[in-house]
Amino acid sequence: MKTGERKRERFLLLLILALGLFARVWLFGRVPGGLNQDEAFAGYEAWSLLTTGRDTAGYPFPVYLTAWGSGMNALETYLMLPLVALFGLKVWVIRLPQLLVGLLSIGALYGVGRRMAGTRAGLAAAFLLAVCPWHVLLSRWGLESNLAPGFLLFGLYFFLRGLEDSRFFLLSALSYGLSLYAYATIWPLVPLMLLLQMLYCAAHRRLRPDGRLLLSALLLGALALPLLLFLAVNFGWIEEIVTPCFSIPRLLYMRAGEISLKNMPGKWRALCRILFRESDGLPWNSAGPFGLGYHITWLFALGGLALALRRLCRKGAGFRPEALVLPQLLAALLLGALVEVNVNRVNLLFIPLVLLAGLGLGWLWERRRAWAAPFAAVYLLLFVCFQTYYFTGYRQEIGRSFGEGLEQALAAAETCEGTVCISESVYYPQVLFFTRTPADEFRATVEYRAYPAAYLQARSFGRFVFGFDPAAPDRERTYILDLWADKAPFVNEGFTLRSFGNYTLATMG
Repeated sequence: MKTGERKRERFLLLLILALGLFARVWLFGRVPGGLNQDEAFAGYEAWSLLTTGRDTAGYPFPVYLTAWGSGMNALETYLMLPLVALFGLKVWVIRLPQLLVGLLSIGALYGVGRRMAGTRAGLAAAFLLAVCPWHVLLSRWGLESNLAPGFLLFGLYFFLRGLEDSRFFLLSALSYGLSLYAYATIWPLVPLMLLLQMLYCAAHRRLRPDGRLLLSALLLGALALPLLLFLAVNFGWIEEIVTPCFSIPRLLYMRAGEISLKNMPGKWRALCRILFRESDGLPWNSAGPFGLGYHITWLFALGGLALALRRLCRKGAGFRPEALVLPQLLAALLLGALVEVNVNRVNLLFIPLVLLAGLGLGWLWERRRAWAAPFAAVYLLLFVCFQTYYFTGYRQEIGRSFGEGLEQALAAAETCEGTVCISESVYYPQVLFFTRTPADEFRATVEYRAYPAAYLQARSFGRFVFGFDPAAPDRERTYILDLWADKAPFVNEGFTLRSFGNYTLATMG
């Protein structure tokens, strides 16, 4: 590559990274406002482990969190630990791991695309991911399973680097191993991806057995072993393992039935509807009229897939790096046939699609250079419109879904004496997070509506009670009402009402 072309490539990459950084960092921690119940629980578990060495159920550093009774993936919580230790338990702090993984994913996708099909394909793929609505949304809040696409991408990136220098296989094994702690549903799929990748590379003599490859396999096995033991414990084959340093807990409820061969055609149809509509109806997964990828990116992905398959099937094609995206795509499509589908449950599908779209656009860029600027202009226009919507109409919509204003309402309620009654629409991990209730106090005082259960719902803990009769408010109590509550009985009883975003605090005096 000529010096001028190399400088132009670096300049374009820096522009793409700056664009992606702006989309993910501007008003970070404030938009989306409020806190999702799952990210609240993940953050509270990090704080509990940091302050007591145990999770909310009393297990020291579990390999899989016991949250909700049926558990939660642990990787994001452990990534939060040093950040919470440095900056405290704040919304923006617990969202940092997802933000950092999202930003690194843009650079990693550039590296993957460049190694598969050249510089233009890498730049196109990175650009599409930088402005992709699905990935912008994902990067700005902390759903623990949404770390999986990034770590699978890192695994693929370092695998490609490992074909050039076997030292990188260790980082690939580390990335694939950590992805197992991000999303339990992919546990049977990661071995399938790796097997297909390795068989293809071995068939083309690109994979040479050596000490580093063996060490990488041992590292991946060591990372997977605690999760295999977790399955053995929760299927009742062995007793749970609890040590002062780590634990392998038995959950109250094992959600093994979430992966099933039942109704596979129906699940496929649901997946196809999501891809066609670019929405699953959940505001935290797709951005209204802009969908997941502006309703045009997946068309380019089909072109990139056709291009990769044509190159792969060409007589005498030899080794084609593009083939290595196909195992991830196949695994994602298989997952879509095994689970009840929504966007975050098949989140590993979309980075392979963006990569394929980048390969397709890179091919067009190589052959029709004059088309590059118009395509980029269209995407930039869509991106500007999406960003405008994200920080206006979408901001209000997602604020309602994530309970914006609850933090301020709870802070005001804590200045009042006596029992605090909270709307049933509020999840108890959100209250634990915002009030910093000590985990020992929570375990000692919590009462659940049903126990055991797959998704525990607290009736009360400490001085907080969830649910009340709005028609007969008690003047001795403080109330946090949601948007839909009838406030007239509180006014009639002489309560003072103060509004905090989506919530109203009702107090006497």
